Amino acid sequence: MRTIPRLSGCVTSKGQLSIQKQNPYPTEIIESSDIQQSDSPESILVKAIQIPASLDKTVQPVTLNISSAGYYLDVIAEQLGVTDASKVLLSRTIGKASSETRLYFAASESLVMDLLSDLANVKDFHVEGPPNARASYFCGQGIYGDAIMASIGYTWRSKELFHEHVSLQSYYRMLISKIPSGNYKLSREAILAAELPSVFTTKANWRGSFPREILFAFCHQHRLSEPIFSTTSVPLKASCELLRSQKKLKVTEVAGLATEYANGGGLNAGDGESVGLESNFRCEVKVFSKGRDLIIECSPKEIYRKQTDATHSASLKVLSWLNAYFKDLGMPLEKLNCSADALDISFSLENFHKEFALSQSIHNVQQSGTQGSKLPESKSTDMQYTLSGQDVCLPNIEGSDSGVFPSNGSLLCISYSVSLVTEGGHTKELIESKDEFEFEMGAGAVISALEAVVTQMSAGQCAHFNMNLPPQEFILAAVDDPGRIHSLLSSEACWLEYHVTLLRVTKPPEERMEQALFSPPLSKQRVEYAVQHIKKSCAATLVDFGCGSGSLLDSLLDYPTSLEKIVGVDISQKSLGRAAKVLHAKLSSKSDAGIKSAILYDGSITEFEPQLCGFDIGTCLEVIEHMEEDQACRFGDIALSYFRPKVLIVSTPNYEYNVILQRSSPVTQEEYPDEKSQSESCKFRNHDHKFEWTREQFNHWASELAKKHNYSVEFSGVGGSGDVEPGFASQIAVFKQESLLDEDDLLTKQNSSQHCKVVWNWNCADRSVVGTLSNK
Repeated sequence: MRTIPRLSGCVTSKGQLSIQKQNPYPTEIIESSDIQQSDSPESILVKAIQIPASLDKTVQPVTLNISSAGYYLDVIAEQLGVTDASKVLLSRTIGKASSETRLYFAASESLVMDLLSDLANVKDFHVEGPPNARASYFCGQGIYGDAIMASIGYTWRSKELFHEHVSLQSYYRMLISKIPSGNYKLSREAILAAELPSVFTTKANWRGSFPREILFAFCHQHRLSEPIFSTTSVPLKASCELLRSQKKLKVTEVAGLATEYANGGGLNAGDGESVGLESNFRCEVKVFSKGRDLIIECSPKEIYRKQTDATHSASLKVLSWLNAYFKDLGMPLEKLNCSADALDISFSLENFHKEFALSQSIHNVQQSGTQGSKLPESKSTDMQYTLSGQDVCLPNIEGSDSGVFPSNGSLLCISYSVSLVTEGGHTKELIESKDEFEFEMGAGAVISALEAVVTQMSAGQCAHFNMNLPPQEFILAAVDDPGRIHSLLSSEACWLEYHVTLLRVTKPPEERMEQALFSPPLSKQRVEYAVQHIKKSCAATLVDFGCGSGSLLDSLLDYPTSLEKIVGVDISQKSLGRAAKVLHAKLSSKSDAGIKSAILYDGSITEFEPQLCGFDIGTCLEVIEHMEEDQACRFGDIALSYFRPKVLIVSTPNYEYNVILQRSSPVTQEEYPDEKSQSESCKFRNHDHKFEWTREQFNHWASELAKKHNYSVEFSGVGGSGDVEPGFASQIAVFKQESLLDEDDLLTKQNSSQHCKVVWNWNCADRSVVGTLSNK
């Protein structure tokens, strides 16, 4: 206010809390502007929220009735009980930067009296009374007296009043989004089922917002500086020593890594070539206040094979610690320190309490209304059990046992509904339901009570159980009509009733098991093995049978090769879409790649296709096991009799190696005294595998094919060693053509119809792309 008189073109009246333009805009400016004329109705009804200053009073919805000829701040002033809009103060915006959501509150009488006096002599404005804790918590600045939360205002391009409704549900969702677990629950759209996972496994199995994104959102919500990440690479030798100290790998595995390091840091590809080993990574994260005061520092000791995994894992440690604090705001300092030490976190207690001082009063108030409810006895048993501080009735499980049970690492899909039930069952209100909800078992990605029940179920079974209420803010954020539910919570004893159906169980994928033992992952070793052969072959054309998402074709573009044409074929449109996107981006940016054309086909590799004939080299990595055995044999015959690439590389899992992948250590003779019982104990590596061959079966198949179609064949593999039982983890056959395509085959090729459909075609000459996937 003291500055305004020194500003050009702005004025304010004594005792007024508003600023005005000194002179109106010229008529020609108004007439030439592109501001649209208002065609609003006579009045606008805007839903808003009234937040009382007293924590004893509940937050209530209000409706602002604004006439088209009136001023919206006058309506807000009337709602706040003041005479006119000049007495209304506005907070900074809440939430995302583009939001118009603000808090409106009345200037105190003491502030107005100060302004009525001589402004030049006023040093400080004094506001009487305690701040509105709930309102202040939302915007991070002092709000006094009752406040209105509304999303309303004028934009510079239109005379129409901009407005969005702010409902009670919106209010409570904004409230829980300031808690790490609440942010994750909202991203899953499963507030009463999801929970912030305790560990970050893989991006493929993670559901909802990633930890790094949640940490950024948390800092933004609390008006902190963006977190600072420092990622460092760890040399292999140091990684081996660290892994040994952390007991992450067995002695034999550490020794194997050390041997690789001593031999130049590569993994043997089976033909004397060395495959490069990726660096390992460690990530540190720091959280600062807006004033750049350090609040939290997390320096994990763990190392990760991927830089993104290190970043997400460090973020999750910080989020987990903050989440524990918000769940127990009265946590003793000793417990807070112990939990920080366990997660490799150090923090400034003074700065921490300064930034989160309001959290305790706000969330304690929200939780207080849920206490005192007592669960009814279970209908199936008279027992109750306590799980992580929650009283839960033992579940009723219905349906026949399908024999398909979840295990740690499994990806589960459930349907569920959650209802609020009052004592005596007189009232039952549906709060939340989902037809399909996926989560990873064992990662703590759902509330502990739900996970405990699901572990007792098999696919196809249903269960229902009762549970005491969680903090009230989560219930009110989940329900469409928080007002009615709030009255039930206040007047009667209530509990939650869950109904759950386990729809399907997806066992841990092959990649997860492989990553536990191999660095780099076995999938990357297979690709690198093929790349080395392709580089040595001096091939000009390549076809990848069962190309999937294009991991091999993508990797090829990172190396100088003699290839001029690359082709991929697969039956999955979704995978081909991902492959097209990756290949197009890389090919368009690489002017020196040497590739003149690239094509992706949608079609089956067990059907003859003339467009796939006569390539210099063909690859088929971990594909045949996804077919039935007779189809795999058919592919072999068609590939070597009709497609006839000069070289064909085929890889498939070695079934005998599964015992190591699935048990993390070789089975002793004492555990399985005969060979039959050992083989029966192992499962396929992937739920989608139709078969997996032993070394003998694979060698027999490949040798017969080679003999039948005039090819030679050599056997190798990646992962493990061919000289040590049980051989390579992935077994590989390299077929080499011993005679050229004869006349009969050429005739067949010319007269055959086409089964494959071009879905993406890239041409170097004009950098053009055609096909159904070209715009994806």
